Amino acid sequence: MTSGIKRKVIMGLGASLVSLIAASGVYANEATSERHAAAATQYRQALFQLVRSNMAPLGGMAKGAIPFDESVMKTNAVRLEQLADMMSDYLVTDTSKFDVETSAKDEMWEDFSDVEAKIDAMRAAAQNLASVVEAGDTDGYRAAIGKVGGSCKSCHDAYKAD
Repeated sequence: MTSGIKRKVIMGLGASLVSLIAASGVYANEATSERHAAAATQYRQALFQLVRSNMAPLGGMAKGAIPFDESVMKTNAVRLEQLADMMSDYLVTDTSKFDVETSAKDEMWEDFSDVEAKIDAMRAAAQNLASVVEAGDTDGYRAAIGKVGGSCKSCHDAYKAD
């Protein structure tokens, strides 16, 4: 099996898992111990480090600080889509009842369907960026990157403490 096919199979399985979780009505579950909360927080923060590392060059391009690089835009758009596919799994554990070092607001787990909607918006924005780059629409690069950044900002505004 080629790596592209393997990736699609893995992505499909991940999407299926998220769909099963959503279909079962389980949107957020509480951490069962301090250790569980600490691990969930660590994984969540690692995921956001990867998001940050892929957004940083895109932000630099959108601001004109660095030149547009189609290869980087496409690669990072694909990565951001893949990270979005993992987000529900890593955000679903409510750590609010434990003393863990986090920037996540407790409200995140009160309406997890809103968090999932914001994740879907990020996924769609990343897919759009990849499509814009694939089409060679140089006039659309900045706006497409802005939509990805805007999807991140909407979640930060709602669920990240300053």
